[in-house]
Amino acid sequence: MNGPLLPLRSLASIQRARFDLDPKLLELARPIVDDVRLHGDAGLLRQARRFGDLREGDSLYWDREALEQVRSRLCAEERELLVRVRARVERFAEAQRASLSEFDLPISGGRACQRIAPVERAGCYAPGGRHPLPSSVLMTAVTARAAGVKQVIVASPRPAPITLAAAAEAGADLLVAAGGAQAVAALAFGTSRFEPCDIVVGPGNRWVNAAKALVTPWVAIDSLAGPSELVVVADASADPALVAADLLAQAEHDDDARCVLIALDARLVDAVRNQLLLQLEDLPTAATAAQSLLRGSSLVVESAEEAACAVDALAPEHVQLLLNEAAWLAQRLRHYGALFLGRAGAEVLGDYGSGPNHVLPTGGAARRKGGLSVLDFLRVRTWLELEEAPDAADASRLARLEGLEAHARAADRRLRSVPASVSAEGIT
Repeated sequence: MNGPLLPLRSLASIQRARFDLDPKLLELARPIVDDVRLHGDAGLLRQARRFGDLREGDSLYWDREALEQVRSRLCAEERELLVRVRARVERFAEAQRASLSEFDLPISGGRACQRIAPVERAGCYAPGGRHPLPSSVLMTAVTARAAGVKQVIVASPRPAPITLAAAAEAGADLLVAAGGAQAVAALAFGTSRFEPCDIVVGPGNRWVNAAKALVTPWVAIDSLAGPSELVVVADASADPALVAADLLAQAEHDDDARCVLIALDARLVDAVRNQLLLQLEDLPTAATAAQSLLRGSSLVVESAEEAACAVDALAPEHVQLLLNEAAWLAQRLRHYGALFLGRAGAEVLGDYGSGPNHVLPTGGAARRKGGLSVLDFLRVRTWLELEEAPDAADASRLARLEGLEAHARAADRRLRSVPASVSAEGIT
């Protein structure tokens, strides 16, 4: 192993290692997206075969009936697992939806109203890669359904039976067996089997990110996702074996997963490193996890306040607190995707369906955006109903200050008496 795991780094160097979308990759992804945009099914099938999304004889599309058949063939234990996780994700998402309210606000001359409505069609991407990710299917598609989305399309390359069954459990209408840029393009532009989606959500690799960036003129997206991130803040009271286990759970995602230990005691860094080496010995994903940890970081700080400043500067995807001052620090932190505290609090429980969504902002995006929620699938619409317009004088004055005379004249007309009625022949 070349070098120490979680090498000591400065906060500035950790920040510099953030994810950035490669402009060259955008240009490589563009012809893939354009092939699907211009040629529909033929382009999608061509690119799916090119990148190995489909095995010989595999179906490109799985409709609801086919998905249900796969689910029915799972063993009872796996079916019940999907039911339990789906129920927890759904319960949390439905509580989010219930927390949003419509209202009618009385104003001069009438009322101003807020109404909340879901988008009509959502595209939910779930990576296939080295490991099937049925959890991402549940997180995205269940949340879309809880928001009231009418049609939910899932895309995932080389879908395993558990992924297909998760799509059935989540209530997906169709699964497209494609991945990468070609899958994002299909969701954005539609195919012979479905109309273009209004939003495309879900985690993915750099090709998925590039395609999301390219299709944004046509469709909404949740965010551009970089490598997964975990910051553990711990003091001398933390169990080094537990800290190591949680960091390994993050590190095994892929070589580029970002693991950071912020330690309030310098001795903890060495203790955690020793545990990492010990636990790597029999870990099946040790090769991937070790590479991630070599790229990871340790940062030693003097106080909980200094730790808070470091976390806020990084604005990471996940933050886990294993220290005596966890309750205070939880209130102090301002920028993170998801926070985990308490004796049993662990990022892995967030990944696998305790309730809150695991599709979260990365690369510092938590400073401006939260994790995936029903809000991503909803539109806040406003409207005015006015019988009189006493505020029209202000509108007229502002319009003239901006040099928009037609606006002002339209407002001026509202200051006059409103006609009693309008007939088919005109004003009466």
